[in-house]
Amino acid sequence: MTIFPFFCPFFILFFTQTGYVQAFTGTYGINYGRIANNIPSPDEVVTLLRAAKIRNVRIYDADHSVLQAFSGTGLEIVVGLPNGQLQNMSSSADHALSWVKENVQTFLPNTRIRGIAVGNEVLGGNDFSLWGVLLGAVKNIYNATKKLHLEQVVQISTANSFAVFATSYPPSSCKFNDNVSQYMKPLLEFFQQIGSPFCLNAYPFLAYASDPEHIDINYALFEPTEGIYDPIYRLHYDNMLDAQIDAAYAALENAGFHKMEVIVTETGWASNGDQSEAGANATNARTYNYNLRKRLAKRKGTPHRPKNIVKAYIFALFNENEKDGHLSEKNYGLFKADGSISYNIGFHGLSAGHSSLLSLKVL
Repeated sequence: MTIFPFFCPFFILFFTQTGYVQAFTGTYGINYGRIANNIPSPDEVVTLLRAAKIRNVRIYDADHSVLQAFSGTGLEIVVGLPNGQLQNMSSSADHALSWVKENVQTFLPNTRIRGIAVGNEVLGGNDFSLWGVLLGAVKNIYNATKKLHLEQVVQISTANSFAVFATSYPPSSCKFNDNVSQYMKPLLEFFQQIGSPFCLNAYPFLAYASDPEHIDINYALFEPTEGIYDPIYRLHYDNMLDAQIDAAYAALENAGFHKMEVIVTETGWASNGDQSEAGANATNARTYNYNLRKRLAKRKGTPHRPKNIVKAYIFALFNENEKDGHLSEKNYGLFKADGSISYNIGFHGLSAGHSSLLSLKVL
């Protein structure tokens, strides 16, 4: 077990001018989900990520085979504490300390673990028993990092779905749901104290699929469109993702958190779906992901927060053939199970013509 001294030079890499660690140092990341029985090994995934020049990666657990494969690669990773462990972590500081020692400290500094996502889409979700334990789990995990002198190395967060909002159109009208607010506000107060962002899973695809008659698909896909006008902000939006991010900023401002950054922890477009899921096809998936990649590369903010550069983790690295739910849930991958590209979105040096990227030599 590696004891991580807080005076280590590695510490300086993470410490920012604001005094807080940042888990996401680029603008373009990817979610590495593994609910599948046919995807490449973690070692092969490292080869693929380096070939595609994707540095920021998010996983939904702290699988040791993944963390070991990422050792010495320079890839930066956010690990996840699954929802099923929140109750245990909230009720026991000792359990939280053991979890951080075993799943984070042990792998530092060779594996660049930059953050811990405590739960995923808890508030607003269907398991109400977790709503009241999320903050306790967050605090115990953070206190564990502090006890191990890792609080300035590893950022603590949790990802939220749009279910936490009462409304999001126009962006300026967005507020947190009344039933969520009593849990959200103390969580945000703690995140403000420790310098964590508000993490948002934002899917224009889901919004479009739910109301294709009234939503312009070009607006959802970053394609040329009239867009929308927000009369309160007096701002024009030419794409839905920017509007969704500014809606989150509006909700935060309404709750009294004017300086908190919004990070997009999931966004993507399904390349296949059920008959009822409008717009779920490979053409739209390529268009969304290609345009999103171009938009993130510009390193610019949103209309309401032009100085806050948009950062997003794309969902997802692979199609996941064992996921439950709608057919779309299995078909968000940028890459196929053999490591070849599902559709070309402009990764330098890679094309959909390769039979497999896993044989590529990474320079």
